[in-house]
Amino acid sequence: MQSKKAVKFIIIAGTLAALTMAAVNTAAIGAKKEQRFHAEFLNLFDTVTQIVGYAKNKEEFTQIATDVHDQLETYHKLYDIYNDYEGIANIKTINDNAGKGPVKVDQKIIDMLKRAEEAYEKTDGTVNVAMGSVLSIWHDYRTWGIDDPETAKIPPMEELKAAALHTDFSKVIIDEAASTVYLEDPDMRLDVGAIAKGYATEQAAEFLESKGVGHVLLSVGGNIRAIGKRADGKPWKLDIQNPDTDSEKTAIDTLALDGLSLVSSGDYERFYMVDGVKYHHIIDPATLMPAAYFRAVSIVCRDSGWGDALSTAVFNMPYERGLALVESMKGVEAMWVMPDESIRTSSGYEAYRSHDN
Repeated sequence: MQSKKAVKFIIIAGTLAALTMAAVNTAAIGAKKEQRFHAEFLNLFDTVTQIVGYAKNKEEFTQIATDVHDQLETYHKLYDIYNDYEGIANIKTINDNAGKGPVKVDQKIIDMLKRAEEAYEKTDGTVNVAMGSVLSIWHDYRTWGIDDPETAKIPPMEELKAAALHTDFSKVIIDEAASTVYLEDPDMRLDVGAIAKGYATEQAAEFLESKGVGHVLLSVGGNIRAIGKRADGKPWKLDIQNPDTDSEKTAIDTLALDGLSLVSSGDYERFYMVDGVKYHHIIDPATLMPAAYFRAVSIVCRDSGWGDALSTAVFNMPYERGLALVESMKGVEAMWVMPDESIRTSSGYEAYRSHDN
C-alpha cells in the first residue's frame, strides 16, 4: 500500500508517452536543492505503478521514471501468461509448449523461476507458481462472478482436485546451461502472480541503485520498495491498508522504512461474492480454496521478490507456522490481521513502526 499521508501522486492514464511529473515540494541537500516529483502509469502488470522521488530537475526525474517503466515493461512481457509478443518467448510460450518441448527463454525468466523454486521449497509448497491449472479455474469463475453477480458460483471441488494433479513443481524442468524451461506435464500451467510483480519491482530498484539513484520510492500494485531515504534524511512513511475497506480508518499501521520493501496480501484484493460469501484470489494449495486464516498479511524485508512470495506463503499458513517461518529468516518481519481484526506481529516488527505524530 502506498502512504496516503507522505506520498501523493498524480493520476496519469495510458502509457509512458503520457507520463507527466510535477514538483510538489523541495528539500535542501548540501548546497543544492532537490525537488520532489511523482509519476504514475497504468499499463504494466495490470496494475498501477507509482514513483515518488527527489531530483535536481524535471529532466532528471523523467529519466528515472523512464528507466523504471522500461525495466518493468521488459519483465511484464516476459512474465505475461495471457498475451504473446512478437519475438519474445514468455511464460505463456512455456505454458503453450507444456508436454511438447523445452522453450529457450531470457535469463530473466530463469532467474525468477529459480527464485520461485527456492520459495516453494522454503515454504513447503504454500507458494507454488506451478498451480496455474487450479488458479485459472478460479480466475474464470471469479471473472464470471464479477461480470454477472446473480449467477456467480464457486468451482466444483472435483474440477479443482483434477487440476491439482498437475501442480508438481518437480515437473518444471529448468536447464540453465541451455537456457530452456520445459513443463513435463502437458496439463501443467505456470502462474507467476505470487512473485512476478515483486521480483520485477526489485530488479527495477536494483537497476536504479546501480546507477547511483537514491531517494526514490516505487510501488507496483502495492509491492513497495524504498531506494534509500527521503531527501531530508528521514525514512519513508508507509501506511498499511486496512483490510476493512468500509472503515473510515484507511490505514491500520504506519511504518518508517529505509531501503526496504513492504508487501501485503489480503482478502480485500480481487474477490467476488457468492451467496453473501467473499471468495478472494489467494488460493491455499492444501484446500484449493481461498485461504481463510487471516484478513491480511504484510511482510517487511529487503527484497521485494521475497516479500511478494512470502506474503502469499504466510497468508496460506496457520499463524504459528507462519510466525516460525518468519522468525527463522534473517531480515524478515511480518504483521498479521486476524479474522477478528486483531493484529499480531513478529518479534522485530516494532522497530519499523513510525512513532511520529
